[in-house]
Amino acid sequence: MTEAEFWQLVTRTTPEQDQISLADNLKAKLEPLSDDELVEFDKIFGQQMRRSYFWSMWGAAYIITGCESEYAFAEFRCFLISLGKEWYDKVIDAPDALGTLSQWPEKDGYAYPFLDEYDLIAGQIFEDRNGDELPFVPSGMVSPQGKKFSTKKKLLKSTYPQLSQRFPF
Repeated sequence: MTEAEFWQLVTRTTPEQDQISLADNLKAKLEPLSDDELVEFDKIFGQQMRRSYFWSMWGAAYIITGCESEYAFAEFRCFLISLGKEWYDKVIDAPDALGTLSQWPEKDGYAYPFLDEYDLIAGQIFEDRNGDELPFVPSGMVSPQGKKFSTKKKLLKSTYPQLSQRFPF
């Protein structure tokens, strides 16, 4: 599996696409793949999860939703992957660029940039077929890379001006 094929599989059709239809779509795309292709897909997914494991990314998630848990941050990174390669790369380079995303999936009228267990779909298919788990690929290091973001409003506003304007706190 190439990285281009990976991005074709994981990218949402619209920015506001809900979590359930997105997961169903990915599952339908992955089911025809061979076991070797599922292993390769999972490896690339893990690489992208690690690539986004930065405090600066967590700071963006914090502004949007108050994200404070490791689990929620993993779901946020799954959301970033679902935006597709172009958006993902843009946000990796400058997390504040998320402030320019025009539409968001919502829950109860608020932005909901989380995808619960999106990173586990390939493993679930593999396990259903084989009764065995995919090789473990960690989604991050012991802690995110870079300098931890400050929760002080003044610093958040200066570090993430677009996100702070879009999601006032």
